[in-house]
Formats: sequence, C-alpha cells, structure tokens
Amino acid sequence: MRVPPFRLPSAPPARLALAGIALALPASAATGPVSPVAEPPTAAAPASPQAPAATAREPAGGGTPRAVAALHEIVALQKSTLATARQSEAPSDLENLRPRLQKVVDGYETLLKNHPDFAAGWAAYGLYLCDPAVEERRQAMALLLRANALDPDLPVVKNQIGVLLAEDGRAIDALNYFLAASDLAPTEALYHFQIGLVLDEGRDQFLKTRAWTRATLDSTMLSAFARAVALAPDRTDFAYRAAEAYYDLAEPKWDEAHAAWSALEARLEGKIETQAVRLHLARVRWKQGFAGDARELLATIDAPVLAAQKARLAAEFSADEAADAAPSPAPSAGK
Repeated sequence: MRVPPFRLPSAPPARLALAGIALALPASAATGPVSPVAEPPTAAAPASPQAPAATAREPAGGGTPRAVAALHEIVALQKSTLATARQSEAPSDLENLRPRLQKVVDGYETLLKNHPDFAAGWAAYGLYLCDPAVEERRQAMALLLRANALDPDLPVVKNQIGVLLAEDGRAIDALNYFLAASDLAPTEALYHFQIGLVLDEGRDQFLKTRAWTRATLDSTMLSAFARAVALAPDRTDFAYRAAEAYYDLAEPKWDEAHAAWSALEARLEGKIETQAVRLHLARVRWKQGFAGDARELLATIDAPVLAAQKARLAAEFSADEAADAAPSPAPSAGK
C-alpha cells in the first residue's frame, strides 16, 4: 500500500472522539504482564487514561517476542512522525514527511506479512490509517475488522470501528461496537461518552427502528454521559458535552443544565473557557425565566472570540421579548 499525496491534516467529520487510549500489546512469554503501548494519538481526542495492564499470559494472536519488538519499533517511528506532522504548517514541510509516513506503512506491511495472526499489529495499523495525516479510513476499517476477528477482546478496536461506522452515518451499528467496548472496559470513560454521543447524534435513526422510545433514548443518553463524567472527572470536554445534552431532550431540563454548567464553571481557569460556559449559563437562566440574571451574565462576556456568539444570544433574547410583547390575535367572529 502507498501513502496518498500528502494534504494538511483536517478534523474528522463527526464529533465522535477518535480512540485516545492505550492499546495493550502482548510483551512476550518471558516478560510477564502485558506491556501497554500507547496507541498513536489522533487529532480529535485529548489524551485518555492508559489501559490497565493485563495479567501474564502467552502471546495472543501471533504476538511472538519478535513480532512485539517489531511493532514497538514501528509505533515509535509512527509517534515521532505524526508529532512532527502536527507541528508543521507549510505544505512543503508536510510533503517532506511522506517518506517517513510511507516507512511506517511499509513496516506494518512487512510485520503482518510475517505475522498474519498478530491481532495487535492489525489493530495498530488500522488506527494509524485513521490519523488525519494519512486518512485511509476505508482501508483502516478492513484492518480493524481483521484485528477484531483475531482478538475480540480489544476494546480500543471496537471503539474505533464504532467511530468509523458513526462517521459513515451508521449510528445503530456504531452503538453495538461502543457497547461491546464498554462491556470489555467498563471503567473507561471514553466508551460511555461515545454511547452518549451516538445516541444523541443518531437519534432519528434509533427512533425510526421503533425499538427505542424517546424517553428511553433520552434516559440512556444522559446515563452514558453521566457515567463518563463520573469516571473521568478531569475531562472538562466530557462535562461540557454532558451539560449540552440537557438541551437535546424531548423536554429540556433547564435546572439540571444550570447545575451542570455551574459545576463546570467552578472548575475552569481560562478566560475564554470560563466565558464560553457563561454563555450557556446565560441561555439557561433565560430559559428558566430569570431574564435579569441572564443579561447580567451576558454582560460579563468580553472575549473577542466569543463576540459573535454573544451577539446571537442577545438577539435571541430580544426576539423572545418581542414575541412575548406582541398582542394576541383577536378571535375571529363566529358565523
């Protein structure tokens, strides 16, 4: 396989978080516990907790000591190459990285030719091809499915398959993989977060099946987000999305949203991040009927990057007030 013509990295098309946790690889029969090897990071997901080491066992899926050593070398080159790609800005600089990107591809091709049953090798190769610097997702799906068939107990693989399915608009299929990942690693917050996201983003698909009611979907979504936040209290991005979810319910829960945003504001330090949360608090207070509080909060927003959002929210307030002030139409005379 050849690396396609290089292009500037771009964000994934969906908000689902790409896998950002460690991939546990078999170390060798002689080294004891499985040694966690960090999966190559992606542009879409912040760093996540490292997967716990598994108990000692014979190398699984063709993971001989030689295969594991070769995979470690490939992953080391991959991480350094992708890190350089993310620091590069000029297209010419990125183009110069193509030989190194290709070297990673060639390394995986050789590894899997010599060790075709090495599940972790297929998994790492598939995850690499999901990176925006390479962006070969159709090929990545085939590799990840092969890894899943060889070793069905790799939650990071199931998560990434779910991400690709969700980005392809197949929310129902994606949910099954996210559920399987969370069953394998119930304390990994990312997988619960994915469940909440796919239920929210793919709501219409689930409701069309008639297997879900709106009430059940809303409850399951909120539970998934709440579980993610509880498992990863330091992930403010999880808390942010969980707070937004209260807007997406059939009947928005403004009191719960207010509590969630207030708790998040208390944890933030950066000016822009804090003011972004205050925009949400202003909207929520408006919806709760506290117009004065809402306008006071809105007045504290002075970050230039948030000016457009502030103006839109102020216009929304004015439109609501105008609608409330408009006289009700007179009843039509009976005939």
